[in-house]
Amino acid sequence: MKIAVVGGGSTYTPELAEGFGTNALDIDEVVLVDPAADKLEVIGPLVQRIMRRHGSAARVAWTSDLDRGVEGASLVLFQLRVGGQSARIADEAFPLECGCVGQETTGAGGLAKALRTIPVALAIAERVRELAAPGAWIVDFTNPVGMVTRALLDEGHRAIGLCNVAIGFQRRFAGLLGREPGEVVLDHVGLNHLTWETGVRLDGRDVLPDLLAKHRTEIAEEVDLPEAVFADGLVPSYYLHYFYAHDQEVERMRTAPSRGQEVARIEAELWDVYKDDTLDRKPDLLSQRGGAYYSEAAVALMRSLLTQDGAVHAVNVRNRGFLPYLPDEAVIEVSATVGPEITPAVQIPLGTRQRGLVAAVSAYEELGVEAAVRGGERRVYEALLAHPLVGQHDLAEGLTRRLIATGRDHLPWA
Repeated sequence: MKIAVVGGGSTYTPELAEGFGTNALDIDEVVLVDPAADKLEVIGPLVQRIMRRHGSAARVAWTSDLDRGVEGASLVLFQLRVGGQSARIADEAFPLECGCVGQETTGAGGLAKALRTIPVALAIAERVRELAAPGAWIVDFTNPVGMVTRALLDEGHRAIGLCNVAIGFQRRFAGLLGREPGEVVLDHVGLNHLTWETGVRLDGRDVLPDLLAKHRTEIAEEVDLPEAVFADGLVPSYYLHYFYAHDQEVERMRTAPSRGQEVARIEAELWDVYKDDTLDRKPDLLSQRGGAYYSEAAVALMRSLLTQDGAVHAVNVRNRGFLPYLPDEAVIEVSATVGPEITPAVQIPLGTRQRGLVAAVSAYEELGVEAAVRGGERRVYEALLAHPLVGQHDLAEGLTRRLIATGRDHLPWA
């Protein structure tokens, strides 16, 4: 079996190599695909050394030729960053000029990333459709995952989205419970980067009420939200901080280095570490880069897609009536059994407050995907006006102008 990693020159990739090396997938070949040949010359040998250290005999190759990379692949992972960290830093900066959160997956910054990423992802997916093995899966880890996955599904691609928020909660809750992560099953539901844990199942019993009774304060501190937000018994992801504490976050962002600047600094250090041709494991510094447990989540999901083993994963898939207040074609993030069919496995639904926010952001995502696929200043404005963090004409208009001016090099229609 051949696996292709599009965006394989990323500093993330050694994390993925750990998963390929330590998990029982029947891999014959891993091909890293990236337009940055110089990065591949560093990452490729490192991935090979990591996998060899774990006993994998799979061939590791790297190429800047997309067609060569995806030809015959059974699984193709997307981990793209169109425009690099400099584009991310711009996404974080321009919304602050209008008093809005500057973040690469939420609000105007998230839309900017979607606009430049979705057309590229769709073009790559067309080559996958033409050249990959029959029935090949695209596993998308590219942000904004929900919107990219929806665009891929809208064009008929066999795609599924993956985020590491749920696996992070699973590991944290397992630690609090003194159990192994595999024993803990989450009721994880919402949209990508707009999710809640509505239940935590251990031995068939929901233990989330017990967890909150004993650990509410520390869980609230970890997701950077006041305890009052947890009064309904659900645990929001950290990304809800941008909604529930928006103004405080804007003030913090105006005085602190952005996450993109921090990641750019970490990546510069990582490249120096990666150039050590004796390195054969992911360095500790990589944990500061983000994407914790990415390899575990990705490899476990790929195993289920190939074997249809019915394991539960938090994935981005079509709604198809599961959340009755969203259209069938919306993409949701939900714990689901991955077997012959992919079926939501959440038993405890969202509450009224959560449903309203999910419906609003889903409408924005629908408009945002349309803007990314069809282009046009008016479509960008409509998407921003629909976003709960914008929602005013003057803001939407000002953000639209700044988004287009900042991202023009990656927006051919502009």
